[in-house]
Amino acid sequence: MESQNHQIPPHSLPNPTPQPSFPAKVAHQLKHNLIFRSKWAELNGAIGDLGTYIPIVVALTLARDLNLGTTLIFTGVYNIITGAIYGVPMPVQPMKAIAATALANPDFGVPEIMAAGIITGSTLIVLGATGLMQLVYKLIPLSVVRGVQLAQGLSFALTAVKYIKKIQNLPKSKTMGERRWLGLDGLVLAIVCLCFIVFVNGAGEESRSVNEGEVEDEEETPCRKKRWRGIIASLPSAFLIFVLGVILAFIRKPKVVHEISFGPSPMEVVKISKHAWKDGFIKGAIPQLPLSILNSVIAVCKLSSDLFPEKDFSPSSISITVGLMNVLGSWFGAMPSCHGAGGLAGQYKFGGRSGGCVALLGSAKLVLGLALGTSLVTILNHFPVGVLGVLLLFAGIELAMCARDMNTKEEAFVMLLCTAVSLVGSSAALGFVVGMVVYVLLWLRKLGCNDKPNSVIWMHNP
Repeated sequence: MESQNHQIPPHSLPNPTPQPSFPAKVAHQLKHNLIFRSKWAELNGAIGDLGTYIPIVVALTLARDLNLGTTLIFTGVYNIITGAIYGVPMPVQPMKAIAATALANPDFGVPEIMAAGIITGSTLIVLGATGLMQLVYKLIPLSVVRGVQLAQGLSFALTAVKYIKKIQNLPKSKTMGERRWLGLDGLVLAIVCLCFIVFVNGAGEESRSVNEGEVEDEEETPCRKKRWRGIIASLPSAFLIFVLGVILAFIRKPKVVHEISFGPSPMEVVKISKHAWKDGFIKGAIPQLPLSILNSVIAVCKLSSDLFPEKDFSPSSISITVGLMNVLGSWFGAMPSCHGAGGLAGQYKFGGRSGGCVALLGSAKLVLGLALGTSLVTILNHFPVGVLGVLLLFAGIELAMCARDMNTKEEAFVMLLCTAVSLVGSSAALGFVVGMVVYVLLWLRKLGCNDKPNSVIWMHNP
């Protein structure tokens, strides 16, 4: 009895494991989100988004006096913060509908651009904070989202082919004729770059890795062949091509060195008149909002879940981060920005797997914005457009390939109809509306063909 009632002295009890403090948890999460999965692959992935970024900012800087230095600084900070928050290569891209309006309309200047960005950002913050974005995300069928993604991907690919085949005047967004075969921005250069990326990257990650449940027969594959294949697959193809483009830009115009001025561009608050607010809302924010909701939030969430199933992405969180980027940066002249499914697909295609990928890109933007400012546009203006087209082509194809998971004829029908209307009408919003209408009609048709009473149908198919 005495042995049973014997109590262990308090000093001999094991000490409980101390729980990490909140700052320690945050620091651990940031380290996990920003760590490189593979140094060369993450560096390569950081370049995958530049096929859309460079043409838009160069065109707006030359045509509408956009402050490139300020845009680089703010978008660089956005890249670093979003990489730390989400832990995936979450892209930061210019808002394309606002950019298209500005390039097509000479009266749509910097004040109107910034007004459109602030209005769009404020709306996205409200949608995210009230939970409405989460509701929209749950209600939209996957087939409609895939239709929007396929349309965006094909649009990128078609634009890329145009960049490769035709001479482009980026400031005026005009085609100037057929591109020559030879030269520092010729068709041969673009074709060689395209073949190099295909040879190094193949069709994507799946083709270069061993599928789950399969064991590669090491006896049948010589060690030398495996080593050679590993060396090829580890080459940072997009980074090497981008470096080649920068070198060719200096060769095409050696005097560009004298046009570079060091130091950041002056940063000041943009003065927005009542007329600028009105034009920014009607001509910029209204066309941009459907595209931002569908491609920058809904499609990005779906694609992120597909590429990184272990991560949990909240549409409300992404909507708020996009909104904050524009409400803060647009007042100082930074180009309105958003996330984009095409940019995410491009960075993933070339090896981006962590937040460190976009944090690295953001650091480079920040350094260039502080060191060179707007004078950097003199270099980018001579960057071979055909090479940019090659990078954009692979980003578009990677995004379009997300639509391959439509398994039924009904899903494929809705997706392709949504894609066709989006491409022909040049409006993701119009394609979305048509896709939703067709989806609802097909659902009603199912109800009409069912012999069960309506009460039973609603009970089993809410």
